[in-house]
Amino acid sequence: MFFSKKNNNNNNINEENTESVEKIENNNNSSKKQRKKFKDTINKKYLKNGSYSSIMIVVFAAIIIVINMIAGNLPSKYTRLDISSEKLYTIGDETKAMLKDLDKDVIIYQIAQSGSEDETISNLLQRYADESDHITVEQKDPVVNPKFISEYTSDNLSSNSLIIVCGDRNKVVNYNNIYESSLDYNTYSYKTTGFDGEGQITSAIAYVTSENLPVMYTLEGHGEQDLDSTVKEDIEKANMEIKSLNLLTEGSVPEDASCLLIDAPTTDISEDEKTALIEYLENGGKAMIFSDYTGQEMPNFDAVLENYGVNRVDGLVFEGDSQHYAAQMPYYLVPTINSTDITSDLVSSGYYILMPYAQGIQKSEDVRDTVTIESLLTTSDSAYSKTDVNSGTLSKEDGDVDGPFDLGVSITETVDTDKETHIIYYSTSNLLQSQVNQMVSGGNEKLVMASLSALVDTEDSTTVSIPSKSLEVSYLTLTAYDASFWKICVIGLIPGAFLLVGFMIWLKRRKA
Repeated sequence: MFFSKKNNNNNNINEENTESVEKIENNNNSSKKQRKKFKDTINKKYLKNGSYSSIMIVVFAAIIIVINMIAGNLPSKYTRLDISSEKLYTIGDETKAMLKDLDKDVIIYQIAQSGSEDETISNLLQRYADESDHITVEQKDPVVNPKFISEYTSDNLSSNSLIIVCGDRNKVVNYNNIYESSLDYNTYSYKTTGFDGEGQITSAIAYVTSENLPVMYTLEGHGEQDLDSTVKEDIEKANMEIKSLNLLTEGSVPEDASCLLIDAPTTDISEDEKTALIEYLENGGKAMIFSDYTGQEMPNFDAVLENYGVNRVDGLVFEGDSQHYAAQMPYYLVPTINSTDITSDLVSSGYYILMPYAQGIQKSEDVRDTVTIESLLTTSDSAYSKTDVNSGTLSKEDGDVDGPFDLGVSITETVDTDKETHIIYYSTSNLLQSQVNQMVSGGNEKLVMASLSALVDTEDSTTVSIPSKSLEVSYLTLTAYDASFWKICVIGLIPGAFLLVGFMIWLKRRKA
């Protein structure tokens, strides 16, 4: 009995132990399954995250590649910002308009060894290529291609010179003409004063793509002024050929004349010359005329002007409005620029025009109905023409002529279905002088070239003359009114304000 009971107890214990072992094993198996499940979950998570990261890396890399491809095809004006103070490789509206109308293929060769390219010129050329599909830019290394230059010129070209080619026509632009220099008398060395890249390149493109280049004749034999060197260079850069004309020997204006320039004669023209000039103009001729006060009668010269409805006012014009003269001299006129096709660019750009020693222009009341006279430059209502130029006073006197006056006019008359007479007349030749032009930062120069372009531009040829970009200090143009205003501010108002503030501070501290 005892042993049987003891055996039963042992059996129970064994069963309990077996159950415990089974439970432990089951628990272990369960833990293993949970660990395996957790491990599988972690592996799947890492695999998912890794796949996502890989896909994002591939997508990001693809986006970068696409952006680079798009940026590589964008025009340089969007990818290369011109941060130079004078915008050296930014092309202007005139050049853009010419390139927009370009219908011939042009190749621009930059002559430079690899690695020695002028960066400013290269960037400028790229802007031309961006503006027109007809412009192609190529670099030619003279070491690799020693015979290339000789195909176009026998001259020795400086590095970074340009050769512009269109069909059978070509033009060489020497590097020395792109960068302007002058002698510095302080150091007796040459310094760079201007960059004429756009002017030279645009002129060369116009030259090689034009079939008929305009010819401008300048009247001589009456003490006319010589063309200022700057103006002459601008005219030549506009691809206009300049020829002299003596009407006494020629008898008439040549048929190939695109324009006639009469630059302030000091003696009168003859009766025959007057007849020849009027005949030329009445057949659709173009003329730019300048006059100066001479103190003597010139009835034949005046008759040409009167035939088109304008007269010269006796004397010199003085301004009574301080906002319309400069340098504290009322005969250094700063006229109002009227907005016309010729002057629109000057008006929008905020340029001034300076006209020293000008005569007044008055319009005739009995001019032909077919003649149209457009005012380009006018004085203020306070202007007057001083008939006694030797008077000891600048103030208006009895006998002086009241203004306002025109100082520049554009005259047109249709003479046939396909012909139109066009005269642009300015009442002082000082408009052409470099020293005067500098005082208004090139405003006079732009006006003269815009006037010439209006006279000679045709469907077959277009004259574009872009002024060089100065690398020197630009002049600030101040009228007499502006100069007086700033003088009062600097000498009176600003010091007075400091004195007042100082007095108030002293008074406050004294009371404290």
